[in-house]
Amino acid sequence: MNNKILILPGDGIGPEVTSSAMEILRFVKDLYSLDLDIEIHDVGGAAYDKTGYPLPDKTLEIARKSDAILFGAVGGPEWEDLDWDKRPEQALLGLRKELGLFANLRPAFLFNELSSASPIKEEIINDLDILIVRELTGGIYFGEPRGIDTSSNPPHAFNTMIYDEKEIERIGRVAFESAQKRNKKLCSVEKANVLEVSKFWREIITNLSKDYPDVELTHQLADNTAMQLVLDPNQFDVIVSSNLFGDILSDIAATLTGSIGMLPSASLNTSSQGMYEPCHGSAPDIAGKNLANPLAMILSLAMAFRYSLENHQVANIIEESVKEFISRGFRTKDLTEDTSFLETGEVASELIPIIKEKSDV
Repeated sequence: MNNKILILPGDGIGPEVTSSAMEILRFVKDLYSLDLDIEIHDVGGAAYDKTGYPLPDKTLEIARKSDAILFGAVGGPEWEDLDWDKRPEQALLGLRKELGLFANLRPAFLFNELSSASPIKEEIINDLDILIVRELTGGIYFGEPRGIDTSSNPPHAFNTMIYDEKEIERIGRVAFESAQKRNKKLCSVEKANVLEVSKFWREIITNLSKDYPDVELTHQLADNTAMQLVLDPNQFDVIVSSNLFGDILSDIAATLTGSIGMLPSASLNTSSQGMYEPCHGSAPDIAGKNLANPLAMILSLAMAFRYSLENHQVANIIEESVKEFISRGFRTKDLTEDTSFLETGEVASELIPIIKEKSDV
């Protein structure tokens, strides 16, 4: 069956890390004779410079017809003065909203060979393997009404945090099912001690747990979870949270690993169409210097094969090859203090032979 993949390199280091992932994609496509239709289009600031829009209608139309989208990164200082609706980040928010990408899967893991790169003590951080399931299309980021009222005295700004039962149940099922495939532990995170929305969230998740008796459900307040992620991260298996709290907690979890350049993510809708992107952002300070770590983008590609393309064999091969790559001592600049390291453009050429070794083709 033909699968359609849309590549959106974007801005900053996005094109560099995406280029490496595309080398891997083309290699496994040929190796396994995969029937893939691949298109590349601009997005974010790069698209704005050419069309005046961060997410052109044509790109959105192609995205709707794609099975998987590989998204590099958007944003940079050169676009910071644009009106809000023209900012590069609107491309990311627009794709999430228009494609209904409600479930954000953010794994945070550590290869023990890289434990020295983490700011946390090795005995605490070793064997880290957490999955954060973040609700992505609701909550305070999208709630209405919202705005800034300068006519009042004093002027004020306001946002609305809102979730309905179906939204909470939908993300809850993704989290419970993810926990069933891991260690059967789910921690639901909110602020039920002060927020009505969170009280409602806890009630819905608790009721939903009756459908998953094999999963141990716990509840935790968001501020305590932030602290516990630093003190004892290995107590967690799967965490589910709202858009706002999930945003904060996933960045904390990413920091634990020592390099956000290692961490992929997936954003899925109800039909398993997905957008896959590294967690590191556009990193304009190192853009164009061939210093970025492309492994997060390559692992995002693996997630695309697993969740949207339903090719677990290729997903496993890529993930296992990255582990072997690290175990053999290959390092990008973010992973070592040595003056000797692989540049961005050198990673794929070292990883491809490992993929070939591990393949049974």
